[in-house]
Amino acid sequence: MRRLVKPLIGVLGVLPLVWLTFAVLTGRTSANPAEDIILTTGIWSLRFLLASLAITPLRRLTGWNVLIQYRRMLGLFAFFYACVHLAGYLAFDRFFAFDEVFADLAKRPFITAGMVAFALMVPLAITSTRGWIRSLGRRWQLLHRLVYVSAIAAVIHYLWKVKADSTLPLRYALLLAVLLGLRLWWLRRRLPRPAAAAPAR
Repeated sequence: MRRLVKPLIGVLGVLPLVWLTFAVLTGRTSANPAEDIILTTGIWSLRFLLASLAITPLRRLTGWNVLIQYRRMLGLFAFFYACVHLAGYLAFDRFFAFDEVFADLAKRPFITAGMVAFALMVPLAITSTRGWIRSLGRRWQLLHRLVYVSAIAAVIHYLWKVKADSTLPLRYALLLAVLLGLRLWWLRRRLPRPAAAAPAR
């Protein structure tokens, strides 16, 4: 069963891109297919990022330690869709006019937040291999805590991007708050409690 799970996650991971490609080629998108490509890939990047962050809480709550071996795969899918999302923005929104991209970084806060989220994902994806884990040792865990900052920046990027109905990005923000809140709660429980003060004589 374990041998089947990773290939299944792999198939499910590419299905959104396959469906999006099919929708574009068959005219099943909205009147603005370029915007659909950018938005859809961005949402799926965020979904996979949150799914990777959900692995540890699920493992602790259920005791299914086997879940941890799927976290890297989910994180790499998050990075993959982030790359497609960025490529779509560069190609369809700015037509590779990098002067306009830099202007967006300075003038449009949601673009800045998105670029921060992506930039933080790059070293995480590069160092996700077992070789890097062995090479970095304890520093690997410190480095990969950047995923929390990346997720926060990604949620902010989505919140600031949506101008009409913000229901969906708020749901993702709430889910991220729950995932981070659980980690803080567990961290607080692990911290040593201060010794009780000796009674006054």
